[in-house]
Amino acid sequence: MDGPDVTHTAYRTWRLDDGVQTLVLAARRERLPEVVYWGAPLPDDERLDTLARAHTLDVTGGMLDENPDLSICPEAVRTFPGQPGMSVRAGDGTPLLPKFCHAGETREGDALVLRFTDAGNGLHYAARYETDRETGILTASACLDADAPIHLHWLSAPVFPAPQLSDEMIDIAGRWCGEFQAVRTPWNPGVRLRESRTGRTGHEHFPGLIVPCRGATRTDGEAYAFHYGWSGGHRMIVEELPDGRRQVQFGHASRVENTAATRFETAPLYVAYSRDGLNGCAVAFQRHLRMRILTPASDRPRPVHYNCWEAVYFDHKLDVLKDIATRAADLGAERFVLDDGWFGQRDDDTSSLGDWEVDPRKYPDGLTPLIDHVRALGMTFGIWFEPEMINPDSALHRTRPTWALDSEDQVLGRQQKALNMAMPEVREYLYGQMAAILSAHEIDYIKWDHNRVLPTPDAGQTRGSYALIDRLRADFPHVEIESCASGGGRIDFGILKRTQRVWLSDSNDALERLRMQNVAALFLPTTVTGSHVGPRICHTSGRVLDISFRAWVAAQRHMGFEMDPRELTEREASILREVTAWWKGNRDWLLEANILGLESADAAVIAEQQMATDGGRFVVYSGRADTSPQIAPRPLRLTRLDPAARYRITLLNRAEAPALSRGSPVLKDEPVEVSGAYLMTHGLTLPWSFPGTIWVLEGARL
Repeated sequence: MDGPDVTHTAYRTWRLDDGVQTLVLAARRERLPEVVYWGAPLPDDERLDTLARAHTLDVTGGMLDENPDLSICPEAVRTFPGQPGMSVRAGDGTPLLPKFCHAGETREGDALVLRFTDAGNGLHYAARYETDRETGILTASACLDADAPIHLHWLSAPVFPAPQLSDEMIDIAGRWCGEFQAVRTPWNPGVRLRESRTGRTGHEHFPGLIVPCRGATRTDGEAYAFHYGWSGGHRMIVEELPDGRRQVQFGHASRVENTAATRFETAPLYVAYSRDGLNGCAVAFQRHLRMRILTPASDRPRPVHYNCWEAVYFDHKLDVLKDIATRAADLGAERFVLDDGWFGQRDDDTSSLGDWEVDPRKYPDGLTPLIDHVRALGMTFGIWFEPEMINPDSALHRTRPTWALDSEDQVLGRQQKALNMAMPEVREYLYGQMAAILSAHEIDYIKWDHNRVLPTPDAGQTRGSYALIDRLRADFPHVEIESCASGGGRIDFGILKRTQRVWLSDSNDALERLRMQNVAALFLPTTVTGSHVGPRICHTSGRVLDISFRAWVAAQRHMGFEMDPRELTEREASILREVTAWWKGNRDWLLEANILGLESADAAVIAEQQMATDGGRFVVYSGRADTSPQIAPRPLRLTRLDPAARYRITLLNRAEAPALSRGSPVLKDEPVEVSGAYLMTHGLTLPWSFPGTIWVLEGARL
């Protein structure tokens, strides 16, 4: 990382490198800098002042005589024609138009901090950048300090340009039971704005963006990617200016700071550049999350989960739960999770949230008999909480109605309100209730749910929730936490700094999961992504899917079960045991593997390749989500192999070929040994299959 280049005094320049990408910042005189280069690594001797001058746009008729800088925080006061990077008002409500000048810089290892001051308005802005050579992720954040309290409406993390040779952008939409839907939007003059104002990350607006260059695919071409690590709702502005320049802004949702203050900070913005298609960005995010974000609660292998929710719902009977636990352990489960319904007077979702004491009607001797039974089976024990919520029909609401967030006459969500997590006394109460349960029992896992959007967005709510989780993690470091919010409503790197797993969706429909998991892998690795084998008849879609398909789709991620095991036939139980045993036998490398999306020539096929970090082995999942337009399967190309090496490929579940698969592809009968060049250029020819089925292939470098 270079310091200011003083050979051309009109510019200050800075350079950051991580081996995968180079970022060059340049500032005209004392102004805020702009990104003058971001992309493939540049030579070490590149002249940064020359890059700064080469970056300057021409002017013509109908324009200003000088193009306003597309800086890291574009300033309206400098006649910038697009969306500014900051919107603030003085304590009395007077709009402020900041105009920052260079005030200093510091270097801390791989981090660069640039500081700027607006003396007239008493404002101080700092931008922080940090490179990571192991993960290939560049992290950027911004901080605003004021001499007197101000009102903040909008503060972007440091702004990045978007590539010119790009025809579209990809961001992520979704809904309950349909999270992680990729949305492709063509570039056009003006703004593409996404904003999550529900007070949590949201099913609808995952805080991520990928900008592929023309012709880029999952496996080839250039791409740029962004993720904003904040759980309280975000704002994304992607803008093409009249002069053709493009900017990307990410920050907290606008107007979520409800009180005047003297300090405001953005969350980290994680960015990646790839010359290896979208997979290059995906691997960088997956690796960074595993290596830099997660804080494991133990060094034990991730256990196979059993969650009782779709087996019993609120109908808790000790003898039934013991029987189910015994059956789950026989199938290979290693952790039993007791879901909603164990506390208060909780017989449905209308009551008792906030009353976190064991229900003596259902558990007259407490939870200990069930926990002892589970642990005697060799499983650990987990439990469900929804701490941030409260039912009007609860002892807590009757005694502390003012602890609920917002007005008394608000519209309920799932029969509940949100607690005001910004209040210290609320957090103290919740900590006491949860700590009492955790202290009194051998519990090593919490499924932490969040089933209601907030009535009003408030950044203080998110900070309060973070504080409660942080305190519990500090005092109970052995307890893992899963982030669940009606499924995938709170998934981001901010919550994952405090948790170890996310519940991707409330849908256990394997066909829906196949699609969702494929898109989510652009940002999330296997180790944090919970995926469960659901019931024969899916409770959220009504589909009937074969146990093999359900089991192998769950085995694509952190595996678990969430059905009533009493419904299983002998065949179904046998297949589930086999797949579970395979997953447990391979999880040591699978949980660290890179998930690589594959480009299928057949639009009905959703496929991925999970590659060991040393490249020596991999597994390919090729799921058929629909009928194909052609009769025979098209070859499936693999990726990131050594062209000169030979690989042994085995069709793991070849016995599942249906009767209508009447030909003789070699993989139906025996493994095949071919070159990496063949696998990446021609691809594997697989047997014919029905929709709602999946082929699983193991590969090993010879």
